[in-house]
Amino acid sequence: MREIISIHIGQAGIQVGNSCWELYCLEHGIQPDGTMPSDSSVGGCHDAFNTFFSETSSGQHVPRAVFLDLEPTVIDEVRTGTYRQLFHPEQLISGKEDAANNFARGHYTVGREIVDTCLERLRKLADNCTGLQGFLVFNAVGGGTGSGLGSLLLERLSVDFGKKSKLGFTIYPSPQVSTAVVEPYNSVLSTHSLLEHTDVVVLLDNEAIYDICRRSLDIERPTYTNLNRLISQTISSLTTSLRFDGAINVDITEFQTNLVPYPRIHFMLSSYAPVISSAKAYHEQFSVPEITTSVFEPSNMMAKCDPRHGKYMACCLMYRGDVVPKDVNTAVATIKTKRTIQFVDWCPTGFKCGINYQPPSVVPGGDLAKVQRAVCMISNNTAVAEVFSRIDHKFDLMYSKRAFVHWYVGEGMEEGEFSEAREDLAALEKDYEEVGAEGADDNDEEGDEY
Repeated sequence: MREIISIHIGQAGIQVGNSCWELYCLEHGIQPDGTMPSDSSVGGCHDAFNTFFSETSSGQHVPRAVFLDLEPTVIDEVRTGTYRQLFHPEQLISGKEDAANNFARGHYTVGREIVDTCLERLRKLADNCTGLQGFLVFNAVGGGTGSGLGSLLLERLSVDFGKKSKLGFTIYPSPQVSTAVVEPYNSVLSTHSLLEHTDVVVLLDNEAIYDICRRSLDIERPTYTNLNRLISQTISSLTTSLRFDGAINVDITEFQTNLVPYPRIHFMLSSYAPVISSAKAYHEQFSVPEITTSVFEPSNMMAKCDPRHGKYMACCLMYRGDVVPKDVNTAVATIKTKRTIQFVDWCPTGFKCGINYQPPSVVPGGDLAKVQRAVCMISNNTAVAEVFSRIDHKFDLMYSKRAFVHWYVGEGMEEGEFSEAREDLAALEKDYEEVGAEGADDNDEEGDEY
């Protein structure tokens, strides 16, 4: 077995987690109380879905997940919600006071006390696995818990489970929409540890997903539930191949190998197609070339940056549903001929494809229409640097006046950490610039580099 443990940190991580587990349960036919009528081998752990669910001897399916927050209100919703019987009560860990949008509280004071309990749970979960493949970490870096406790936990996971892959699904602050004034500080401070301690990070951004909801689903005022259901479709597509059988299965380590050219360049853009409401779905055909073209459209990217401003280093396309390899090859060949989709000159092929025969499920009463086939793209594009430079700019404006810094210093942080994290991000922007630069000019220096 190749098990995967999900870790949901802070309010955003938990709410995205709720959507994901709701979708997984639907896809596998698992009831909200954890029973699975279709499961023939009760207590046997050889089915593909056991990568995400562990099975008790009585036939109960328990998600391999930990929900972690510094204050109880969000987790209490899980404890009293529809899926309260699904989760193991000890895997819902909450503290008593929250991080108050303060990275230092999540990382140094309040977070320090809870992190050991969490690692203890994770160790137990890992011991139950026969071949733990890695961790999926869900958090937002604008708030205090997601950024502070998130980075603390990642650092500790690197120590305890050094070789296991860690994939992050990270919600970054949006350019226009903001829920806290100090988002730029929290984001810069925690990106510092995302750089060091994760293998792949998929950037998500509320504003970009709002736009997709408004444009493709005609939802005038999207709620977080609308956004999270869209995000959970993407995450589900990434992990389908671990939970079902297909023509070309893609493993989590394969993502890393194919998407990350240099260790630091691991921040990905994601997109999903078709995003369509039930009202329109009857009138459109979603052929493989058509959905493939639409995942490359800038307006479908789930982070606010324009892939046309950068170059692709690698793309991973995960098809699911009624798709055959021949269609995929033709669709990819067509994409390669397009002028707007540019690859860096040192990575001419750049496509990794996965095909899975399980069609996408939808939440009953949700916004998305049930379709026969869908595709999810995770791509490494140098335009991601735009996201960082925007946050850096806001950081600089506040930090030049040392605004709000005393809240962080008061919780035991040193001012030097701010400048150190900022320099690290500046270096990252530089890295992206170099990676996207034309190969012709740097031939003469190549001797010194290696």
